[in-house]
Amino acid sequence: MQHLVLASSSPRRKELLTNLGITFDVLSSSIEETIDPSVTPEETVLSLAEQKAMDVAKQYPSSYVVGADTIVVYDSQILGKPKDEQDAKHMLRMLSGNTHYVLTGVSIVVNGQPSSFYVRTDVTFWPISEDEISQYIESREPFDKAGSYGIQGLGSLFVKEIKGDYFSVVGLPISRLKRELAKIGFTV
Repeated sequence: MQHLVLASSSPRRKELLTNLGITFDVLSSSIEETIDPSVTPEETVLSLAEQKAMDVAKQYPSSYVVGADTIVVYDSQILGKPKDEQDAKHMLRMLSGNTHYVLTGVSIVVNGQPSSFYVRTDVTFWPISEDEISQYIESREPFDKAGSYGIQGLGSLFVKEIKGDYFSVVGLPISRLKRELAKIGFTV
């Protein structure tokens, strides 16, 4: 019998994965997320997703283990989760009135073999006033989000345009994942 495991504690990823209509388990990876500035954002997001999936696959060697990671990139710079309020404000000011891109890397590991891909989505923000930034910071929403915003929450009020997969920006490109699982033999 096929068994799927999500290697993430993200409530957003868990919610999206339920859209497949299958039963799955959740086990968060314990890897230390480090970003090597000498590799591309694409290589970074694929590496982090694969590390998470491989870590959890040790406990579920015959299951299909899905690891994912999402990063925000502006002007060739990876914007992670903000360290504090000043960092969040700095990121939001950078993104204000500009286009950035979001990469979500996904790795599916079964029998120790990873199958990985990433999805790129371009996001354009309206210009954001200092008052809007301060109000958003006060909501506390930015603090566990790459790039200091959540597109599925109050951060949606900043989005002028999106080109690509909305669900990838949320954290899991579910339609692509369904197709990739099918390619490696998982029945959805």
